[in-house]
Amino acid sequence: MEMFLIVLLLLAIIGFSNIVNHIVPFIPAPLIQIAFGVVMALLPFGIHVPMESELFLVLFIAPLLFNDGRTVSRAALWKLRVPILLLALGLVFVTVFAIGHFIHWLIPSIPLPAAFALAAILSPTDVVAVSAMSSRVNMPKDVMHLLEGEGLMNDASGLVAFKFAVAATVTGVFSLANASISFLAIAIGGFFSGALLAFIIIRFRVLIRRFGMEDVTVHMLIQIMTPFVIYLVTEHLHLSGILAVVAAGIVHAVEKDREKSPTIDLQIVSKSTWTVILYLLNGLVFVLLGLQIPKVMSQIFKDPMFNNVVVTKYILLITATLYMLRFTWIYFSWWIGWLLKKKRMAKPVLRLIGITTISGVRGAVTLAGAFSIPFVLADGSPFPERSLIIFIAAGVILVTLVVASIFLPMVAKTEETTIKRKKEEMEKDASIQIKVAAIRTIEDAVNDVNRTAALSIITAYNREINQLKYESTKIDPDHLKNAEAEIRIQALEAESRYVEKLIKEKRINREMAYWAQEYIRRKEMAITNELKYKALVLWTLLGKILAQMAQVFKPNKEQLRKKRLTKHKDMIRLKMNMAEAAIRELKNGLTSQNKALSFLVIGEYNERLTKLKMLIAADGREFSRLKRELQVKAFQAERDEVQYLYEKGQITVDIVRKIRRQINIREAYWLEENSLRL
Repeated sequence: MEMFLIVLLLLAIIGFSNIVNHIVPFIPAPLIQIAFGVVMALLPFGIHVPMESELFLVLFIAPLLFNDGRTVSRAALWKLRVPILLLALGLVFVTVFAIGHFIHWLIPSIPLPAAFALAAILSPTDVVAVSAMSSRVNMPKDVMHLLEGEGLMNDASGLVAFKFAVAATVTGVFSLANASISFLAIAIGGFFSGALLAFIIIRFRVLIRRFGMEDVTVHMLIQIMTPFVIYLVTEHLHLSGILAVVAAGIVHAVEKDREKSPTIDLQIVSKSTWTVILYLLNGLVFVLLGLQIPKVMSQIFKDPMFNNVVVTKYILLITATLYMLRFTWIYFSWWIGWLLKKKRMAKPVLRLIGITTISGVRGAVTLAGAFSIPFVLADGSPFPERSLIIFIAAGVILVTLVVASIFLPMVAKTEETTIKRKKEEMEKDASIQIKVAAIRTIEDAVNDVNRTAALSIITAYNREINQLKYESTKIDPDHLKNAEAEIRIQALEAESRYVEKLIKEKRINREMAYWAQEYIRRKEMAITNELKYKALVLWTLLGKILAQMAQVFKPNKEQLRKKRLTKHKDMIRLKMNMAEAAIRELKNGLTSQNKALSFLVIGEYNERLTKLKMLIAADGREFSRLKRELQVKAFQAERDEVQYLYEKGQITVDIVRKIRRQINIREAYWLEENSLRL
């Protein structure tokens, strides 16, 4: 019961740290979580979380690396394969050798094999911690892809090297030739073992689907168990479980691209479940680090063999040496690469080298490896300076996080015009990406019954994507929002004048006039006041539900249906005339300044006219129902993709708000059109 309460408390801390991070976004979430962990450890609650080395690796590292393999851009990995390998393999082994000797020279009480183990566990970088800061520092895309690829590969190489160094410390036996051969055998065997096991699991999932088992719960259970099973099986074969889960993640990503998921529900549940799992695992790692810091500090500071100031100097010197080695390696490897391939490689830029250097933050993998160090050697004696090694690892994590949070925004700072251009490109890319996500959702939901409706929606989305890709506009991005709103308001004013003209000429009854005015007011609210619009939509939907319930108790249902049919067609004709009035107004007001945006709004009105003509030409109730169901899924897919891009740090809060507002406007028109259904 006590452990259950501790777990609940840790989860609550992770959730609260996210709230604090939103309030103070300039402080990275990992630092906030570490701070909360330290506070909880210092409070007199008696909280103690035992750290088992093997459990820590399989519980945290296996799913984290599996997900990295699933989500990393394979195109970017291949494009940057040489610099990634230089960082993930070359720099790792240079770090183990150089920093290991430096640590042994600096702290003679740490044997050379143990110093190699500490250097190995300090070599992997944590791209998750960097991603937490990337959304506010305008990280270049190539640098971010390079860091992602490095984080994926050096986790594996660093931990494999760490295991060899720990084994050499524990047994006291080490041979460079044997270690090199064993490293290749374990690494290659682990990689292919993970790929093979992943392929078997994927085939098993396909097989049970063929037997008609489309249960989302079963498929999600298999997905969640996959990294743990692959890691444990591969480790049991004495191969690298770390490389196995990386390979498994890549195989699953390839499978996802080649074979669509069986249901939309599974995609949504899978994405949401993994988001929560990975967020909790990353948060737990840093909270657990905070919980362990006071205990480790107490052991070190109370040890008479170590002076507190001296131990702190150790951490700062080792961190500084890591940064110097990383900067030197990146600088010279980039220059050599440029000299050899001048036409295919950009000339080294000091600012980008600085960003890549400072982004070498240590995090979850370093901490997990430090805690996995055994307590005793093969002869039963204590592992030399285990507490000091863990303390140095924790200190390096803290220092690199602080350095990145302070200096990365300064080094990555760009000119104002460049920031505006990148923000515009970011918004354009995000808009295209959410529409692609909506198309994928519709394609996965297509069947023989709804195929025509699905093609109609997909065609509309493809037209919008092409417009975003190839349309050029000279409108200043800072004024784009207001300019677009003004054009839409201008069109609505034209609709309103048309309705007023009908009222004056007594060509419309009071009920239709009231409906038309409310229709215009709702569209105007969708443009000018998002909060009120959402409340109005909820209220309108509630009213429709109550009205439909009331129809059940009314007599003469057939007569009512005919009356509603006549009213429905009158409303459609009125909306068509209002749309034509808006188009005429916009065409008459075309200027060189508003041409692009005016054509955008005119295109929306023309598309709406086409749909209304289809409804008036025939009884399109079934078509409308199918299209309505698909469009609901498409809107939800767009919103999910916006949230996903924001959580990944690919778009800013301002862009999120703007894109959501655009979705709301489109949804407002869609709701009005579908309110006319029979």
